[in-house]
Amino acid sequence: MAKTKKLTKGQLRRIKENQANKLKLLKNKGKNDKVLWQDEQLGNAQSGVVISRFGQHADIEGEDKKIYRCNIRRSIESLVCGDKVIWRLGKEEQLKINGIVEAVEERTSMLSRPDVYDGVKPIAANISQILIVSSVLPAFNADIIDRYLVAAEQTGITPVIVLNKIDLLNADNTAEIEQHLSIYRDIGYQIIYASNETLEGIEAIKKQLNQHTSIFVGQSGVGKSTLTNSLMPELNVLTKIVSENSGLGQHTTTVARLYHFNEGGNLIDSPGIREFGLWHLTPTQVCHGFVEFQDYLGYCKFRDCKHQNDPGCALIAAGKEDKIHPERLASFQRILGSLGDNTLTSRFND
Repeated sequence: MAKTKKLTKGQLRRIKENQANKLKLLKNKGKNDKVLWQDEQLGNAQSGVVISRFGQHADIEGEDKKIYRCNIRRSIESLVCGDKVIWRLGKEEQLKINGIVEAVEERTSMLSRPDVYDGVKPIAANISQILIVSSVLPAFNADIIDRYLVAAEQTGITPVIVLNKIDLLNADNTAEIEQHLSIYRDIGYQIIYASNETLEGIEAIKKQLNQHTSIFVGQSGVGKSTLTNSLMPELNVLTKIVSENSGLGQHTTTVARLYHFNEGGNLIDSPGIREFGLWHLTPTQVCHGFVEFQDYLGYCKFRDCKHQNDPGCALIAAGKEDKIHPERLASFQRILGSLGDNTLTSRFND
């Protein structure tokens, strides 16, 4: 009879650790966020980009351009679409999880929104351009454009306004929309006209997106996902039509996702919102978000001027003299008036 070989203490310890790991995996079956990796089960650290984030998981594009579903270290406080990360690939797949995100590299830019439950909530990172998509249907909304412009100016990300669904322009709405757009054009903002039906403006948007990492933002139903389909038809991104009863956009995109253009450049298709609060900003930050107001800031009669009905307000005086457009001043005053209303959450609905 062969003599049984006695195991060393190290071998016994490793067997015990492996058994404990198997028990943990069995207990956590169906709970992917609880997958535990031992250091020896992971490969070397490598760079990656967050393509999309799903709760405790993220889809990471590796250096080989393949996509890997990864867990996120608990030490990582924030991870969003567009983040550049350091991650490690597991030597074996565990419960459909391929690896783990170890760290997030420093961001060059960040677009955030306020949320009553989560405070300031990041949307996407490392963006060089924001395409603010509005449309003829649902009704053109200059207030939402102004809020996004303030957010863009605060982050230093270049904004571009896109008027979508121009095939729906008619004698009843063209003059009013053009009046609003001329205000932005006079300030110096770039405007692109587009239609997914006629494909007008699609090539202009492609050219604008080239060599940038851009994000589509805007009210639900303005056609962001449909634009993405027109720009990259091979993706077949899910879209839904505007509700005929409410005139509001329906849910389409549920999480932000990054796409690559073959010609160069990246696009983040983000969930839309019907409301975009700015109550996490100070009045001074909102002031600087209206770039055409800069020549008049600091010249009010009173240092604590609220720019509403205050006597000696330099902005109100400039508005009366048509040095700044009265509609932009009114929009600015509405935003200032909403800053104390932190019970209003910016909700993702698209």
